[in-house]
Amino acid sequence: MPEPSSPLAGLRVLDLSRLLPGPYATLVLADLGATVDTVEDPDVGDATRHMPPHRDGEGALYYGLHRNKRSLTLNLKTPQGRDALLRLVSRYDVLVESFRPGVMDKLGVGEAVLRQRNPRLIYCAISGYGQTGPDRLKAGHDLNYVARAGLLGYGGEAGGAPAFPGVQMADIGGGSLFALVGILAALYERERTGVGRFVDVSMTDGALAFLHLHLASRLFMGKEGAPLQRGSEPLNGGYPSYGLYRTADDRWLAVGALEPKFFGALCAKLGRPELMDDAYTGGEASARVKAELTRVFAGQPLAHWREQLSGAEFCVEPVAEGDEVLADPQLRARGLFVEADDAQRGIRVTHLLTPLRMGDVALRPPPTLGQHSRVILEDAGFTAEEISRLIA
Repeated sequence: MPEPSSPLAGLRVLDLSRLLPGPYATLVLADLGATVDTVEDPDVGDATRHMPPHRDGEGALYYGLHRNKRSLTLNLKTPQGRDALLRLVSRYDVLVESFRPGVMDKLGVGEAVLRQRNPRLIYCAISGYGQTGPDRLKAGHDLNYVARAGLLGYGGEAGGAPAFPGVQMADIGGGSLFALVGILAALYERERTGVGRFVDVSMTDGALAFLHLHLASRLFMGKEGAPLQRGSEPLNGGYPSYGLYRTADDRWLAVGALEPKFFGALCAKLGRPELMDDAYTGGEASARVKAELTRVFAGQPLAHWREQLSGAEFCVEPVAEGDEVLADPQLRARGLFVEADDAQRGIRVTHLLTPLRMGDVALRPPPTLGQHSRVILEDAGFTAEEISRLIA
């Protein structure tokens, strides 16, 4: 169990979510000391248990998302599983689920029913498009949500294809993180009111937040403004001072020298101070500056530029590839990668810690399927006979 000094020690979370958005949100809560009990299907468990890659037959994706949690197996499609959940919910502060809207109601354990059992319960539902609207029941995945929210259309070269994001921006940024914000806000409110709240998290809505700076500006301008354009605005490729440049050995530099003081320092270091003159004018003039920078950076390998531009005033970073991020001295110094023995499996694993940390993080290995079913049910007052029937 978490140490009493953990920020969220004593908070009890029942996690019915699957795959990535919900489990990552509850991983953060678990790392902060909450007791997180994840409810899994007794036959197959969370799908990430079976997704490749595997280590000794166990899914690496599941391992990466479920440390510091306990596993309880319940078949919510049966009357016994439903009734067990109704009895359990009174013991928890937060419930997280990621079914399509209406599924929990069909199972007989929707928000209204659970709140009758536990008025203090904070019920967080994470879904693709939210609990309301014409597409609330539509199937989708991360790529669909970022496409719908305009993120895909905003990234990439001007006149070219949208840039494939490569990571799950809607799942983590739009789903997990906004779920955490909503849960923590509701917990704070409950301290005043004594009553829980329903938290409706749409991954598409959350993905849209990544465009806040750009869309807010567009909305403010009204009819005088122009629609967002791919690859031609200051922060998506339009400024030569903010972009990606290939080196002689086919590596890449991320130049983020957005402000004139940083770009001026970079141009001076390159021996090309005159590039400042047209860097921010836009159009063909800025395109010529970008073309010249492309030529300059292509003339030397990454190691050369890493040495020349390592100072604090250039805003230039090499684009990390492959496993390079694992050896990054800054990330290592921040303690993001921690090795720990998993005595249960007889292996040693490097854990990627969640960024939000307040004190030491416990590193209990992820549970096997249903590992804690008996102890969770015993603590909730189930009899030995009831537990045996549920497990069977």
